[in-house]
Amino acid sequence: MELKLPPAIVFLLFGFIMYLLSEFLPFGYFDFFGRLLLSKILLGLAILIGIIALIQFFKAKTTIDPTEPVKTSILVNSGVYKFTRNPMYLALLISLLALGVVLGNAFNTLIAAAFVEYMNRFQIIPEERILLNKFGRSYKEYCTLTRRWF
Repeated sequence: MELKLPPAIVFLLFGFIMYLLSEFLPFGYFDFFGRLLLSKILLGLAILIGIIALIQFFKAKTTIDPTEPVKTSILVNSGVYKFTRNPMYLALLISLLALGVVLGNAFNTLIAAAFVEYMNRFQIIPEERILLNKFGRSYKEYCTLTRRWF
């Protein structure tokens, strides 16, 4: 199961689960002034982080294919990667949080937490093993200086 399901598909599945939860769970609804504005801000932040991360990978001429981290040609550890080792996955998480705010069900935060757990177990940890084998000490140092998510 590790590295088999592309993160974009995982994101869509978790988003669909959030939608189903908000539609069929008869409790947990919340609303507050500025809820939709907050969701737009979160989505904008997610898009910005994701685009910056992708641009950095394209500039470094390394793969963006999350199912083939062995094809990574260079360790990108500057720019947004100085603050998070996984800005593209962080962008997906922030997008899920924005969706959760739009849907207005407090239990969607549990779905977002499950997304983090799934990504850690089936995507990030396997990627980290491969990158550690490929880049050795420089990757290990990067991991000690930069957090996995934020």
